[in-house]
Amino acid sequence: MGRCDFTEEDLAQIRRHGLTPDTVKKQVRLFKAPPPYLKLLAPCTHGDGIRRIDPKDIRDLTKAYEREAEKGRCLKFVPASGAASRMFRTLLKFLNRQEQILRESIFEHAERGDTEAKELLRFMNGIKQFAFLEDLESVMSAQGLNPEALRQEGRFTEFLRFLLTETGLNYSNLPKGLLKFHTYPDGSRTAFEEHLVEAVHYLTDQQKTCSCHFTVSQEHLKAFRELLKKRKPTYEKRYRISFQVDFSSQKKSTDTLAVDLGNRPFRKENGRLLFRPGGHGALLDNLNDLKGDIVFIKNIDNVACDRLNASTVLWKKILGGYLVHIQKHVFEFVQRLALGDVTKQFLNQVQEFMREELHLAVSYSTGDAAPEEIQAMLLEKLNRPIRVCGMVRNVGEPGGGPFWVKGPHGERTPQIVETAQVDPDSKTQQAILAQSTHFNSVDLVCGVRDRQGSPFDLRNYVDPKAVFISRKSEGGNALKALEHPGLWNGAMAGWITCFVEVPDITFNPVKTVNDLLRNAHQPE
Repeated sequence: MGRCDFTEEDLAQIRRHGLTPDTVKKQVRLFKAPPPYLKLLAPCTHGDGIRRIDPKDIRDLTKAYEREAEKGRCLKFVPASGAASRMFRTLLKFLNRQEQILRESIFEHAERGDTEAKELLRFMNGIKQFAFLEDLESVMSAQGLNPEALRQEGRFTEFLRFLLTETGLNYSNLPKGLLKFHTYPDGSRTAFEEHLVEAVHYLTDQQKTCSCHFTVSQEHLKAFRELLKKRKPTYEKRYRISFQVDFSSQKKSTDTLAVDLGNRPFRKENGRLLFRPGGHGALLDNLNDLKGDIVFIKNIDNVACDRLNASTVLWKKILGGYLVHIQKHVFEFVQRLALGDVTKQFLNQVQEFMREELHLAVSYSTGDAAPEEIQAMLLEKLNRPIRVCGMVRNVGEPGGGPFWVKGPHGERTPQIVETAQVDPDSKTQQAILAQSTHFNSVDLVCGVRDRQGSPFDLRNYVDPKAVFISRKSEGGNALKALEHPGLWNGAMAGWITCFVEVPDITFNPVKTVNDLLRNAHQPE
């Protein structure tokens, strides 16, 4: 294992990144001695970690949420900096072959079972259904091409070139938020616009203000601002509201040092250290800076057409109402515990609520410790940020899910777990992973203030060991990269966590371009 000695030039580079040498050395130590995998105990299931909302409670929950929304307590936080290159991976692969892309040839390969050819063929056959087609045909026509003739002849090379590269729309290099997802009679909407429209229906307060925050990369910030300036007046007039939209970018100080396969700091050809973005867990700093109150978190690509938004909006209110319900009880308990207004009966009541409603382990009984000790322990466990996480039934989508995990003191704790956090060589752990019944759709509503209205410092509730280490390459040389604990994984490991089942109709992700051909993304 290599040493971690920094030159004066290295130290200056580290400081320019907003980091300290000690922070960077800690990152190197994580490569040398990676934290252990999580210890799965069981999947969270209905009745054992996942709550199903009783239909008779829906009205009360939505009303409870609406009362708080009217006070201006709520906002939406959308990570929107991810590039769309993965959406077009298969299309880019065919384009980069430098061969003519002909429907007849692709059809033959698809008939022989080539899955990538099948994917491209579906794109070809559905070309007229994409919301970006009008823009695509426009840039092609401006260069003297006849899109309709090319389509009829089954020649698609130029369609892919003008869609994906700087020659045309450059979609493979844009963030998903700037891509046109849906078509309407009055025009098409990007994913960014769809998030604004969706938010109107459950975030608007008594002053007719709707607040949203998007995290975007610095290079695309100008484009987002221009799109907002162009489209905001239209939506404000249509819905008779006012948008309060803010942007932020992932901080350079959340970047992490890459190392070579010998765990020595990786250096580029010019001798400089290589720092890489620290993953979506780095956005915890952005969320923390907001000093929000009730914050909804949702991925940029999980939106649907207007005709399906009624269900989405309803369940946003239900989740929000459930958070308000939990907060009410937690705040009352915290207040009494803080004031010392406790009896044995009250302590038992708190512990029962923690077990039944919050799934928080209580590893002691009233007979094992003095009331003052129990009081302090309960206060420490309850005075935390709270998250209510919507979970859909497992439909085979890639990503994490809800599990019971062994905590640092041996307790059972509910966590959202990614596949990469589970030991791939353990048959037992992989078997538990495979038993998952629900999927994390990144549909969260978070209470990030305490009973007195002061914002929690969210950095205090991170599991620092829940990092991700992956193999990458730079300039043809292999390296190891480090990501911070995921935003809804290790970054929120110390939060009070409640899992609630939500219907599949609320989950409509766009992971590949062909997902836009699904019913949820098509007009009636």
